[in-house]
Formats: sequence, C-alpha cells, structure tokens
Amino acid sequence: MPSPTDVRIVDSADVSPEAKIGAGSSIWHLAQVRENAQLGENCIIGRGAYVGTGVVMGDNCKVQNYALVYEPAKLADGVFIGPAVVLTNDTYPRAINADGTIKSAHDWEPVGVTIERGAAIGARATCVAPVTIGAWATVAAGAVVVKDVPAYALVAGVPARRIGWVGETGVPLVPGEQDMTWVCPSTGAHYIETDGTLTKETV
Repeated sequence: MPSPTDVRIVDSADVSPEAKIGAGSSIWHLAQVRENAQLGENCIIGRGAYVGTGVVMGDNCKVQNYALVYEPAKLADGVFIGPAVVLTNDTYPRAINADGTIKSAHDWEPVGVTIERGAAIGARATCVAPVTIGAWATVAAGAVVVKDVPAYALVAGVPARRIGWVGETGVPLVPGEQDMTWVCPSTGAHYIETDGTLTKETV
C-alpha cells in the first residue's frame, strides 16, 4: 500500500493491508476495501461504500456513498458509481444448496460487471452480472441493467433500455444534419450511428 502521504484513509474505514491503493486516492468513513482489491490513482471511495475482494479499478474513479462493488467487477479509468449503486456477482443467487446446506464460496462461481472508460452509473441503479457497460455510457438513476450497454448509450428503466445517446461530457446528444448522425451540444463533437452502435468522428 502507498505511504500515508499518498493516500487518505479515515480512521473508521476498513481497508485490507492486502489491498493496493493508488497515490492520491481517498477512502472515507465506514467504507470497506477488501483483500487484493486494486484501486488506481486519485480514486474516491465514499462513506459506507464496499469494494469487494480482487475488484480492479482504474485511475480517477468515484464510488459514491453506500455503493456496493462486488468482486470480480472491473472498472476502467474515470468510472462514476453513484450513491447506493449495486454491482452484483451471482447469476443464480441462493443462500442454500438444493440439499439444504448453506452455500459456501466453493458452491458458486462469481461473475462480474465490467465498466469501460468514463461510464457513469446513476444513483440506486443495479447492474446484474455478467454485463459490460460501454465507454462513456450513462445508466440512469434506479435502472436495472440486465444486458450489455453500448458505448455512449443512455439507458433507463427496469429492465434498462436505450433511450438516447450521450457524449463524453454526459450531455445527451442531439440529431445532426444528416441521418444517423449525432452532435454533442456541449462540445460540438460529431458521432455516427451504425447498427445500434455509436462512433465518435475523428478530426
């Protein structure tokens, strides 16, 4: 673990000595970071948040208060996890086996949620593993994601469905002058939609 001058961990946080915490990161009150979790640089783990064993997180991620990031989730750089978000890890959850015995770690195979660069998961949303949230996508507050989300997609509802596209600032895109083109009103960036996927035009 980095030296105390590189990382801020408040006294009430529970951080395993086997976790790797990148320089400049902050872990706030009552948060728990489990064994072998890997956090990049400048990450923020909010009050009461949980980061499971072996979770991998890139640089500049924010995990807001009371979010639950269960292993083996993988978060790329710049991912935002809103308050009380849940990233699940059990496709067929049960407390007991069919014979009535309590399930142990050996009785199930954890599966994870993968979130790509810059994506944002809104407050109280649930991502049901295994799913991948594409780069710069936005999951609306309260949504339940049960299938992969394409890059730049804005999804909402239960189950979550695409209701639009967003740019890298998170602002919804508006239709361009030509069919199947989209423009970011914030940055002016242009995008092309092809068969349900969006690609940013390069200049």
